[in-house]
Amino acid sequence: MKKTFFPTLILRHRKENLKMCSLHGLEGRSDLRFFTYPTDSLPPLDQCLLLAVDAPPLSIEDQSMPLLLIDGTWNYAAVMERQLPQTTQWVRRSLPKHLTTAYPRKQTACPDPSRGLASVEALYAAHHLLGYSTEGLLDHYYWKDLFLKANPSIDTYKAF
Repeated sequence: MKKTFFPTLILRHRKENLKMCSLHGLEGRSDLRFFTYPTDSLPPLDQCLLLAVDAPPLSIEDQSMPLLLIDGTWNYAAVMERQLPQTTQWVRRSLPKHLTTAYPRKQTACPDPSRGLASVEALYAAHHLLGYSTEGLLDHYYWKDLFLKANPSIDTYKAF
């Protein structure tokens, strides 16, 4: 059985279309805390783990920090990240390069479109790699089966 360490913080842009949002349906989970950008303030954090495409990979040492996931278009996400408080205290980490998305969308602003996962896919992968519970994370995701089929190694890959 996997442990839940810190609640994952999800900063969702206020203009995110909830009908299209891959995280929709997860708002009531006790292991996730949703905040709306720019109206909600994040809790004060000494350090936090921030997922990024151009960063070192996740490792076992990262379990000691809360995870922050930015949920918005790539353009919105870039602005949101620049507006984060205490950005020097945030540790940027990436997911394995071989993971691919099942979400059928055009990613014009993504720095690496082949690695641009849907938010729920990134959340699932990060939780799995950190040893957090992944139970139910993909239950509401329409492309769940396609994502898992496209990434069969996700269950065998460990960052530690």
